[in-house]
Amino acid sequence: MRALVALSVLLAAGVPVAAQAQAPASEPSSAAEPVVNSSLTAPLFYQILLGEIQLRSGDPGAGYSLMLDAARRQRDASLYQRAVEMALQARSGEAALMAARDWSAAMPADMEARRYHLQILLALNRVAESGPVLRELIHASAVADRDDVINAIPPAYARVPNKEQALAVVREALRDSLQDPARAAAAWTTLGRLELGLEQLDQALQSASRAQHARPDSPLPAMLALELLEKGRTAAESLVRGYLSRPVTDAPRRSAVALTYARILLDLQRTSDARGLLDELTRNDPELAEPWLLLATLQVQENALPAATTSLQTFMALARQSDDERSVRGMTQAFLLMAQIAEKQGDFAAAGAWLDRIENAEDVMAAQLRRASLLARQGQLEQARALLRQQPERRLDDARLKLLAEAQLLRDLKQYQAAYEVFGEAVTRFPEQTDLLYDQAMMAEKAGKTDEMERLLRQLIAAQPDHHHAYNALGYSLADRNVRLDEAKALIEKAVELAPTDAYIQDSLGWVEFRLGNTRRALDILQAAYRSRPDAEIAAHLGEVHWVLGEREQALRIWREGLLLANDNETLQETLQRFRVTP
Repeated sequence: MRALVALSVLLAAGVPVAAQAQAPASEPSSAAEPVVNSSLTAPLFYQILLGEIQLRSGDPGAGYSLMLDAARRQRDASLYQRAVEMALQARSGEAALMAARDWSAAMPADMEARRYHLQILLALNRVAESGPVLRELIHASAVADRDDVINAIPPAYARVPNKEQALAVVREALRDSLQDPARAAAAWTTLGRLELGLEQLDQALQSASRAQHARPDSPLPAMLALELLEKGRTAAESLVRGYLSRPVTDAPRRSAVALTYARILLDLQRTSDARGLLDELTRNDPELAEPWLLLATLQVQENALPAATTSLQTFMALARQSDDERSVRGMTQAFLLMAQIAEKQGDFAAAGAWLDRIENAEDVMAAQLRRASLLARQGQLEQARALLRQQPERRLDDARLKLLAEAQLLRDLKQYQAAYEVFGEAVTRFPEQTDLLYDQAMMAEKAGKTDEMERLLRQLIAAQPDHHHAYNALGYSLADRNVRLDEAKALIEKAVELAPTDAYIQDSLGWVEFRLGNTRRALDILQAAYRSRPDAEIAAHLGEVHWVLGEREQALRIWREGLLLANDNETLQETLQRFRVTP
């Protein structure tokens, strides 16, 4: 059937068949090749040709009918595929489905036919009909490929509107795979990902656990557990640790799990745990670039500047040898960190030289913000602000980003009134960006404008009633000032309802309970929040509750931990000064 395939390809590409026929003959080969006779008869040739002509003449329906008839008579996969493509080009999903269904029926061993059949069913939102096709696709695939087919299910069903129906259909299609020890890990992980998409976090965690029980050395359950950990399901961490504690069977995948875990730990501000993982990764897999960059970020935070410089030099050497997009993008972060190190060492010229190496237009704003910081550190605040204001606006969003960069610079310098005014300018210029109201409100509070902060947050809540950060910020501000505590609690409870796993909102709830005199309840809430997300501000509140309860040693321990997390946290420093404590 090679002639059929060649003809279809030539016609689809717009190459005249006559031109092919008139092409000069090649030199005769020394050894005659065996002749393979094609089943392309003259009537079939003209039928295919006419189908392509009809398509190009603006009658794709007629072209499709001719092509599908030819495919049925010849039982040829390339002609079936061409018929599907014609139907899709004509925006006729039902016709494409008919061709794909016929193709699957005529050639049950053709995996491509089944894939087309499934994809078209999902595109037409015929989810209920997709189950048998999916089950047949799994069973017909080669044994070595079945895990890959199962792992591809969640993205295939990602755009289905009815996620509950998709989960039910996939669960039924995977019934046999769930009972197959060789397939169970992939099958349970796939169900877990679909449950995660439905925010059924407890069910997803149970599926991840079953997947790991079926195959402890598989990285799939651990990757699902990492996503659950990001969603606040702390119990998922034991699955990640369980996988990482096993003997190494697949070093690249284990490194990928460990690296993702390290990123999440950094996001959770569990720097000591992240540091241990990164030390292990750089020791066991020193050719992997990204761990060196993350390790350098921690070392800069710890002010271990010589070690950070070494880590960054290692990262840059590896990144230059790699075409991995993450490593290439990481070069900008490396240059920024090298500039920050030079700035900390007082070498402003070297810091500027590192910033000069940033060429990616998308990263220029970050570089200019660092340049502005250098100027401000040298007492040239107005020049720093002018540098940001003069930055060219290459994209539609650059004007907003410039204002945000200027406000961030002023906030870092504790110029809260000026930062409040810049955010006000951003709100005026971009009124549709309601989150800017939140930023302006936070600066209003820092500038001592509590009434203005409250007005802005209530304006934000009116515009976006599900903005949990606004409810939390307003409630926390009232509780922290020890005023209107019943209202503060109601606002924070609304934030909890909208974001029940947010540790910072739980911190606010514990703090308002403490202000209300419910000290033991406050302790329970704050302990849970601190376990979920070790943070200097939560440590300040938790330590104070321990102190008031007379548990001085516990308070000192928590405050010391908070200082290790962020020794410049304003809430923690104010708490220590108020109690005249040096942990």
